[in-house]
Amino acid sequence: MQQPDILQYLGVRDGIAERIGGGELKAGERLPSERQLQVGGGVARGTVREALFQLEAEGLIYRKDRSGWYVSPPPVVYDPTRWEGFMSYVEAQGRRPATETLSKTEIACDGMLAQIFSRPVGAPMYWIRRRRSIDDRAVLIESIVVDASLAPGLIDHDLDGSLTSVLKSIYGIGVARNKVDMRPCALIRGEAEALRVKSGLPGLSVERTCYDAQGRVVEFDREYWRHDALKVSVDIRVR
Repeated sequence: MQQPDILQYLGVRDGIAERIGGGELKAGERLPSERQLQVGGGVARGTVREALFQLEAEGLIYRKDRSGWYVSPPPVVYDPTRWEGFMSYVEAQGRRPATETLSKTEIACDGMLAQIFSRPVGAPMYWIRRRRSIDDRAVLIESIVVDASLAPGLIDHDLDGSLTSVLKSIYGIGVARNKVDMRPCALIRGEAEALRVKSGLPGLSVERTCYDAQGRVVEFDREYWRHDALKVSVDIRVR
């Protein structure tokens, strides 16, 4: 009697997971093609794809456009209680960060931003959208809003690096406090497309509000991370 489809797809999933866990398939290594997995396991191609989608949802593998499936690299560790920019904490872990500015424009402050920044509706704001990568793999999309009155002409500068450094070195603006909110989310529409992932995959939404020493909101940042790219770790000392 033929095995039920669910047992076949779990068998394919478990076999690949065991090869990854045992070190046979290493981080960054390409998996056999769907055709090879189909022939090797004696199962339908749809069954193989279901197994691969399951492994992707679990964060064990990921897809590259027109290239195939690869073993996911280790996630970077992020401690929200420490103030370190993306470039700094990624480099400190021996990885290669990169930033690509997708768009930057001036917008009018709406009702939501007016509450966040304590600015009048219609006040000028800068909206910056960037894609950030680790070891040449896109891991997060971020939308940043900055109060234009504090950093006039900001979008005329190169923002493919550390925005924190630009604000400090050119405008003398330092961040004294961060408020960070995190929640699970689904990567859909523009975020999924920009990260080149299947719409509906799990992700992590991070919202960050940055304050200067005078208590003014300098920057409001909304990030959408691949769920397999980030590990949140906090070291709490009890006195």
